[in-house]
Amino acid sequence: MSGDPTQACGARRRVLLDDGPVQIDVLIDGSGPAVVLLPSSGRDSLDFDELAERIAAAGYCVLRPQPRGMGRSRGPMETLSLGVLAQDVATTIERLGGGAAFIVGHAFGHFVARVLDLLHPQRVRGVVVLAGAARVFPLGLADSLAIASDTQGDTAQRLFHLQKAFFAPGNDASAWLHGWYPELRADYRRATASPAKDAWWPVSHAPVLDLQGAADPWRPASTRNELRDVLGAKVTVRVIDGASHAMVPERPAQVAEAIVAWVRAHAPDVDGG
Repeated sequence: MSGDPTQACGARRRVLLDDGPVQIDVLIDGSGPAVVLLPSSGRDSLDFDELAERIAAAGYCVLRPQPRGMGRSRGPMETLSLGVLAQDVATTIERLGGGAAFIVGHAFGHFVARVLDLLHPQRVRGVVVLAGAARVFPLGLADSLAIASDTQGDTAQRLFHLQKAFFAPGNDASAWLHGWYPELRADYRRATASPAKDAWWPVSHAPVLDLQGAADPWRPASTRNELRDVLGAKVTVRVIDGASHAMVPERPAQVAEAIVAWVRAHAPDVDGG
């Protein structure tokens, strides 16, 4: 490992963790109890710069492990799975997060967060599902994702599909024209198959905040309570006005406030502020 793990929580910096053939590139902001941010499909954790600053300012150590293939993170890709990605996060928490953390998973990132809770519950204090799609989402959105994330595609077409599938009316979709890793799309799509969704969807050892965008087409209003219907009272549902599926670049202040308030309410023993 490069860097001193005893100095993990301070001003923003990056640490490279070595775990056999795996290297995990971790951005770190702030000090205090650990909060881990996991990015959405085909994107890296640089999307969370402002969110990380806001959560760190509230008294937390924000850890952002880059997914494999992004930043300096490296590891075998042919065996990539949600379980493997969860293990990378567990290693990050063990070495830099005091052994347990709150996990914030944005869209695809919430798959990893939920599987981490399934396989490594001792590492998880709570899970924030950030813009998680409905169990069955409307047709056409996956096609919009493919077009929007194609960095070689027509810019006007990409902006149309970014606005349609990721950004609420009036929000600037150009924020996501860059930052995609289309070359990793097949690897990460394959990773979602293991473990199967039926293994982790109905299970949660930790409390859950289900944070939804009011204008998110991936999460129609009719599905607001579907996670709470399965997991019961351990799930808190909150809706962010003026946000769609991208959510974080759209409403960073509101997202940070919701996360910090929930962490403090559900784990006052690790209150960061």
